[in-house]
Parts: sequence; structure tokens; C-alpha cells
Amino acid sequence: MNRTDVRNKESIARLKLIKAGLKKRYVKERLFSFFGLTAILTAMAMLAILFVSITGKGFTAFKQTFVRIEITFDAEMIDPEHTGDPDVLSQGDYGGLVKKSLRQMFPDVKKRREKRDLYSLVSSGAAYQLREMVLADPAILGTTQNVWVPADDDVDMMMKGHIKAGIEGSGRIKPYKLDWINSLKEKGALEKRFNRALFTNGDSREPELAGIRGAVVGSLYTMMVTLLLSFPLGVATAVYLEEFAPQNIWTDIIEVNINNLAAVPSIVFGLLGLAVYLNFFGLPRSAPVVGGLVLALMTLPTIIIASRASLKSVPPSIREAALGVGASKMQSISHHVLPLAMPGMLTGTIIGMARALGETAPLLMIGMVAFIVDIPVGIFDKATVLPVQIYLWADSPERAFVERTSAAIIMLLAFLLLMNAVAVVLRKKFERRW
Repeated sequence: MNRTDVRNKESIARLKLIKAGLKKRYVKERLFSFFGLTAILTAMAMLAILFVSITGKGFTAFKQTFVRIEITFDAEMIDPEHTGDPDVLSQGDYGGLVKKSLRQMFPDVKKRREKRDLYSLVSSGAAYQLREMVLADPAILGTTQNVWVPADDDVDMMMKGHIKAGIEGSGRIKPYKLDWINSLKEKGALEKRFNRALFTNGDSREPELAGIRGAVVGSLYTMMVTLLLSFPLGVATAVYLEEFAPQNIWTDIIEVNINNLAAVPSIVFGLLGLAVYLNFFGLPRSAPVVGGLVLALMTLPTIIIASRASLKSVPPSIREAALGVGASKMQSISHHVLPLAMPGMLTGTIIGMARALGETAPLLMIGMVAFIVDIPVGIFDKATVLPVQIYLWADSPERAFVERTSAAIIMLLAFLLLMNAVAVVLRKKFERRW
């Protein structure tokens, strides 16, 4: 056998080995692609299940059941002295007007227990609604008007199908109470309307009166304080570390600590805020200013890291060109480098703010878990935030708070999606390719 035949056989053997290796490699690549695609589809399916579950439970909260009752604004029960004084009008027996109207609608109800169940058809907020009507227009005293008032949460849940009332009733919906509800439905005095109270009211012990306005305003104040503190400090820190700081052991220590702070659990920042801002400085508990200070500390590492990455992405030729035409170091950075890096900085800031918006643990540590009814009007007022409001409602035993909780989660997810969408738009609009 000559050398040529030997070489041919060796070449054929090597080709067979290569083909066998390629075949195994292709199989592994297909398996990797399959498992990767399966993981992505599984994650998307779980996310879809989550959204469907939350939406299915929460969309009914955007409607509220109302009862039409005929109210006679008896001046003897509201202003017996006919003074017209707003203080006197605000102290009238409006609850008695509601009860009197219900007794007139169902005159056969005589027993004390049944009367109490009859009065529970209507929310306790009906009396406050009548008081606001009289204070807004005292001329309605002595008149009779049809008024739509919110129904009790049990009636609302039954109308929405969350309480299945059978022949014997279910829960607090007794058989005779079910008859009253059916009678109101037949008369057209019971219907579902858009739930404005969910967006205009603060928190309440009564589910049908509870709203997210206080939590939303508290979140806005908290995010405002967080942004005003974290953005300029984060950008300034990034500019100094990237453009001015000398490369030595101290800057290395600072960089390592910034990276480590980005991975610290959020509750640690809450403990820091409790120890420093509340116990040492004596700032007001459950105030947006304290919440903003705590979230600013938590957001700073994210903004610094994103800002440094944006500064690194600016080509050195930009700096060199500015310095070459006589600009100072500060002028080249402030007039040329910083504007080009700003889109990436804004994107990182929005992502950091989105994370801060969804945080609950650090705010629980500084007392923002308090039950707050009033709408805050400043950063030093008592307030709560949307994630904490969700936590409070989820812990409430009433069935109606389940849909309120889901509705608040929908609103929080909408805010988070909006903020992330803004970040994507900014990145796409201002991104420069060199």
C-alpha cells in the first residue's frame, strides 16, 4: 500500500470523526434551543396565568352596585332650628333619613333583627353622601329626591357573582334579604355603575368606600422625593468616578461597595431609615419625605451603575475633539459627553424608579403601613403608597377587598409598564450608534 492510499484512508477517517462530532454538536444545539424555547414559553405562560388571574379577580372592582332610595330631606331631622348653619347641617341625622327611606320601601319589616338586616342593604357611606348633598345645596331641605347610594359590600359581591346565594342564602345573605334584593332588582332600583370612589376616595374600613387615591398621591410624593435626591447625586457620582477620580485603591473600594449595594436586600435600607431618619433625626413617621429618602438610598447604586455605563459608551474621540479645540475638562464633559450619555442615564433612572415604585419592605419598616384615610397634601403629611395599600387590603378579611386588591395590583402594573415603556422609547429615540 503506497503513501497516497494511507493518506486517503486517514483523511476519510478524520472526515468520519468530524461528521460524527458535528452531528453530536448539532444535536446538542437543537436540545439547547429546545430547552431555551421551552423555558421562555413556560415563563410567558406563567406570566399570562398571573395576568389573567389578577385581571379576572380585579376587573369587577371598577364597577360598584348602587341602590336607588327615595329620600325626604326632613328639616326637623337635619336643621330643626332652621338656622342654615353649615356646622348644624353637618351634624344632622342623615343615617336616620336612610333608615326611614328603607322602612318605607319595605313596610312589612317589623322585627328588630330584620330591620338591622334591612339597613345593611345600603353602605354606611350613604349618610355621608346625603350630608355632602345638603352642604352643597341647602335648598334641598324639605324636598324628596331619588338618590343613588352605594350598596353594602355583601350586596355588591352577590350582584357580581362572588357570593352564590341559593335557596337558603349564603353567608350574610339570608333568604329574606335575598327577597329584598330581588325586589329592588325588579323595580330597577339596583344596578352596577362605574366605581368612581375607587379612584377618588382614600382608604376605608368599608370595602365599597375604599379607594386608591390616597395611596397614589402618596406614591407620587414619595417618587418625587426619590427622583429629586437620587438622580442628581447618582449622575454626579458617576461623572466623578468615570471622568475625574484617580485610579487607586480608594476608588476601587468605592466601586466595589457601589456594586455590592445594588444587591443588598431592600429591607436593609428600611432598617437604615428607621435607625437614622426616624430615631436619630426625628423625621415624621409614615411620611413621603422619609419614604423618598429610603428609596433614594436604594435607587442610587442602580443609577450610578447605569450612568457609568452610559459615560463609557461615549467614544473617546468626543472628549479628545472637545479638548483639541480648547475646551476645558469640565466643558468637554458638560457640553459634549454628558448630553450624549444622558439618554442611557435617563433609562437607568426610570428602571430604578420603577423598582422603587414596587417596593414594600423598606416602607413597612418606617411606618408607612399605617391606616391613612385622608389624602396627603405634602411630603410631610401622613401617607401610604400603592404597594403597601395592596398589602393592607390583602390582609383584610372582607371578600370585597379581594377584588380591590387585584384592582390596585392592576393599577400598579400599569404604572410599572408605563415607566418601562418610557425607558424603552427614550433608549430607542436618543440612542447613538458610533
